[in-house]
Parts: sequence; C-alpha cells; structure tokens
Amino acid sequence: MNPPPYRRLRLPVLLVLTLLWNAGGILNASPPERIREHRMGLLEVTVLDESGHPVPGAEVRVEQTRHEFLFGCNIYAFGRLSTPDQNRLYAGRFASLFNFATLPFYWSTYENEPGKTRKRRIMEIAAWCRRHDITTKGHPLVWNHPAGSPKWLPDDLDEVRRLSDARVARCVAAFRGKIDIFDVVNEAAHPFRPTTSQTTMTDLVREIGVGEFTSTPFKIARRANPDATLLINDYQAGPNYQEIIRTLQTNGDSLCDAIGIQTHMHDGLWPASETWKVCERFSRFGLPLHFTEVTLVSGPKTGGRWQATSPEMEESQAREAVAFYTLLFSHPAVEAITWWDLSDALAWQGAPAGLLRRDLSPKPAFTALHDHIKRKWWTRDTGKTDPDGRFTTRAFFGSHRVTATLPGGRQPAAHVTLAKDQGRAACQLTPDIGTD
Repeated sequence: MNPPPYRRLRLPVLLVLTLLWNAGGILNASPPERIREHRMGLLEVTVLDESGHPVPGAEVRVEQTRHEFLFGCNIYAFGRLSTPDQNRLYAGRFASLFNFATLPFYWSTYENEPGKTRKRRIMEIAAWCRRHDITTKGHPLVWNHPAGSPKWLPDDLDEVRRLSDARVARCVAAFRGKIDIFDVVNEAAHPFRPTTSQTTMTDLVREIGVGEFTSTPFKIARRANPDATLLINDYQAGPNYQEIIRTLQTNGDSLCDAIGIQTHMHDGLWPASETWKVCERFSRFGLPLHFTEVTLVSGPKTGGRWQATSPEMEESQAREAVAFYTLLFSHPAVEAITWWDLSDALAWQGAPAGLLRRDLSPKPAFTALHDHIKRKWWTRDTGKTDPDGRFTTRAFFGSHRVTATLPGGRQPAAHVTLAKDQGRAACQLTPDIGTD
C-alpha cells in the first residue's frame, strides 16, 4: 500500500518549503496567482504513431476527473432523511460536489451500549463513498465531551483508559483500507470547559494529564494502521493548541500527520487577515492543514434560536463561502476543507448552515462552490501537438483523462495523475493503448 500523500513529505522538508514560501513575499500575490502557483503543475502529453514516431497536429483533450485537494463535508445525514427520494437526492448532491467525507465515530453514539457498535452502518457509508471515489475520514476517536464519553463507562479510570485505548486500536484496525484518515484526538486544548467538565473522560484527563491523554491514542492508532493519516483537531487556534502540537513532535518527526482547524463561523466570516494568520501560525509546524469544520449560516439567530434561511443571508453566505475557500485554497499548507453540514435538515445546532435548504434545494453557496470547485478550479483544455508530438498544459493537481484524436479518427486515451509533491506529470498516447 502506498503511504498517504501527507506522509510522503517528511516534516523538515515541508517546513523548509513553508518557510521559503513565506520569505518569498508571496503574500503580495493575489489569491488567483497563489492558486496558479501552488495548485497547478505541468502536464505533458506525447502522441506517437504505430511506429513510435511523433504525431504533430494531433488534437489533445485534457479533462480533470478528481481533485487531489480534499473538498469535503460531514455525511452524517446520509440515509437518515424522511423519504427514499430525499436520501437519493442528498447522496447525489453530495457526490456531485465533494471528494471527501467525514463519518461519525463519537463513542457515545457509535457504541451506546458496551460491545454494540454502529460498525455495520459506517461500513455501508464507507462502501458508498468508495464507489463514488470519495475519500473517507473518521471523527473523532478520543474526545472528553459527553459525545465522546459514554454514560456506561465505569468509575475505575484505569479501566476507562484501557477501554479507550482498545477502542482506538479496534476502530483503526477494523476500518483499515476503508477509512484511513482519522481525527484521533478532538478539542484537547481546552479540556475543562463547562461542556466537558463532568464527563468520565475528563476525569481521565485530570488523572493522566493532557499530554498523555493526547499522545497515547496517536501511538496506538499508528500501530493499528501504519499507513493511516492521523489528525489532531481543535476549535482553538492559539497557544494551548500550539503547545499540544509541539508535544506530538520530537526529533524532526510527528505523531500526527496533519493539523485540523475548526472554523464554526456562526457569528460571521473571519476577517481574511485573521484566517491568513492562522494558516501561517500552524504551517510553521511543517504539517498539512485541514480546515475540518467550516460553518457559515444563511439565517439569523433571535431569542437564542436559529431562524429559517433567508434569501438575503443566502447571498451573503455564498459570497463568504467563496471568499473563505479561495483564501484557503491559495495557501500551500492547506490540503482539505470540510463543510459542516450539507443540508439544513439535521444540521448541527439546528442552524441554517447547510449548502442545501431543508427541502434539499441548492442554496447560492452550493452553486457558487460547485462553480469554483468543478469549473473554475477544474482543468479542461484542448490543443494540438507540436512538431515533436507534444502538448503541454498547466493543470490542477489531481486525476485527469487525456484523449488524442489521430489521423483516421482513432482516439487513444489514458488516465494520468498530476501530484503536488512532484509538480509535473507526463503520459504517452499511442494507437494501441485503448480508445474512447
């Protein structure tokens, strides 16, 4: 099995690249310029005839089929809506926009009784994602929130620790090859806030300390699946979170493979300058950044309750979503963005935070993001080969289908992957490799 892309660049290499990028004054470039610089590479196509000679003037078509960048959403409402038609529509809309899905592993619901898990349902969702070429992530394995601390846990904290460690190992091993990305520890930077202060898992944090509570699950998860991509994840973006990340890094290596940053912006879009500072602050750790939980609402909150989506706020949500995604997509350390949730139906906190309304009709934000992810940031190019039979284009990192039209009408085609860590790719088309 090939290692995940996050593990191909070792920590010092990515850190050096980040520092060089910062030193180069790239902040003066516009987001489109940065996107072209950091999200695109060179794709070279050579067309040959039966004898291996170059074919000049052949028409070449390059069509992207998948982004390397992970554009995602949680998929918690999958199969849970009121009717089969609604569930089919939800699934179709999800697959039309996203290549990345977050699946629920909250201990209190995944295993609400000892030994009785939702493994089968998660496997079914993961299988659907694989059929639609959607990468999957489990969230979260360890969390001292009530959602991550089942009421059936015993009072014996040694036994609680054993049960938690065994759960991490069991989940990562059981889903290996099906779910290979996990938020291992969630929200450890502020473990004793009111919403978490009374859980059994919080008692365990008090007993063993935040450092041990955080680092041990990563070691266990790594043993269970050496090829997994393991994340630390938090809503805090300050010194406490930075200190936790430092404890996971020793001798130029890291227990975690990527840093998760939550951005629930129920109160409004972060200023661009603040978002950029967060990216810069955490990119210095030399690890990829995942913006794991992005929320922007399209309706007001009055009297402590969320109101329905409104046309005016839907337009605002669309503008803010495009601005936020464009800024993040232009930063070279960011490798994933996950929206939270797809639809207002079953959305977290009951907020109108979906890209779809309750009836699953698309809001302007869905349309705008689709336009960027699948059109503006999507390679579609045609051209003719030069006298040496070559056609070269700049393409977004990801998978592409390349087709050439030869004299006589034959159309050999091939799939080629253009990876960010290589920056360029080449393919050769000959009459005998297959046709459309």
